[in-house]
Amino acid sequence: MKGYTFKNYDKEHMARATGVALPVSLKQSVEICNFIKNRKIGVAKKMLQGVIEGKIAVPFKRYNFDLGHKKKIGPGRYPEKASKTFIKLIEGAEANAQFKGLNTSNLVISHISAHNASKAWHYGRNGRRRMKRTNIEIFVEEKKMEEKQIKHGRKND
Repeated sequence: MKGYTFKNYDKEHMARATGVALPVSLKQSVEICNFIKNRKIGVAKKMLQGVIEGKIAVPFKRYNFDLGHKKKIGPGRYPEKASKTFIKLIEGAEANAQFKGLNTSNLVISHISAHNASKAWHYGRNGRRRMKRTNIEIFVEEKKMEEKQIKHGRKND
């Protein structure tokens, strides 16, 4: 993997982590990326943990041919292996942000993408088979939370 696909990297407020040639499906990775993009890190990890436990289904919007429907989301699946890999990558990005001195409670996944990696071969008695390999990159950004002041009571006219 050469370089990053994300070009607007701010060194002061962002951190990143990449996974090169990970043994997970590209199609599942793309759907998980769409599932957790623009979410807080803690929320994303809880959602992926729910996917691993079989409680939350990942909605498949692009690669959904011949998929069964799940309640309230349409076609979906529970990609357990890919979710475990994503949790490790998110924790790596979180550790990088903490090392930079960013507040980890305000981190949001600002960019996440999955791309095809080079295909390795499974060798065996009955010929050979291509392995699924995916490059994944995660960028997290520290967002300042705007406190909403709610006025209690009525306005005096």
